[in-house]
Amino acid sequence: MSVFVSAETLHEHIKSGKRQTVLASLWEAKSGQSWSKFQSEHIPTAVFCDPASQLTGMPGRRGGRNPLPDVETLRRAVRAWGVEPGRPVFIYDGGNGLFAARAWWVLRWAGIEDVSILDGGFAEWDARGLPTVAGPGNVVVPRQVEISTGHLPTAEMEEVREFEGLLVDARSQRRFQGRREILDLQAGHIPGAVNLPVGDLFEEDSNAVKPAEEIRERLAEVGITQDSDPADAIFYSGSGNHSALLLAAMAHAGLPVPRHYIGGWSQWSANPGNPVSTDL
Repeated sequence: MSVFVSAETLHEHIKSGKRQTVLASLWEAKSGQSWSKFQSEHIPTAVFCDPASQLTGMPGRRGGRNPLPDVETLRRAVRAWGVEPGRPVFIYDGGNGLFAARAWWVLRWAGIEDVSILDGGFAEWDARGLPTVAGPGNVVVPRQVEISTGHLPTAEMEEVREFEGLLVDARSQRRFQGRREILDLQAGHIPGAVNLPVGDLFEEDSNAVKPAEEIRERLAEVGITQDSDPADAIFYSGSGNHSALLLAAMAHAGLPVPRHYIGGWSQWSANPGNPVSTDL
């Protein structure tokens, strides 16, 4: 299954009555607002995912803004969503792809293989006039699915310090250069990193993923091809969301998925012993 699927594809899958899990990975800055938004309108058969509590661990200087969740927290969430082997998972967010990609990467890391992202998210679904419903979401019978971690490669801060391969920063150019930083303790980037803003792989007007060939061409500019060894590259962003979206686009284009430094700039910049580079 493709990593990104169209609204029409998901709509037809739901209409067919086939078994699937539709996961609404929604985040709002104000506590409780994402749940309220889900209740007011969502894709039929969807269940709610709270990225802040189900896809991340406790934030802090040591682990960064969005560290990985502990296994038991994720296990409870996966079971409550009704995820099970042989049952595809379709994930959507508001439309920017960041929180759907976070869920995609975490589920794949936990060994759930059949996972796709709604291209353009709920904004695209709504723009096409496809049906929505209100309420608390689909009634789910919890499943006894087992998960294990490490099915997608990761990197820790100590490994990044010693790494001599290709280090790719998925944040915007302004944040990479150190010209703007409102989320983390310092501005700049990890020394030796190259910048590939994840927005380069998506259409500016619709947030739809670009054609696979364009994605491969853009990745080739920084040295990633279909023959690349995933162990030779590490990708990061501020706290694992923009980089998860970049990795999802790479997988969609048939490129190997490299190691993911989840702690990212938020963890790196919080450690006073780490060097910082800027392009000012």
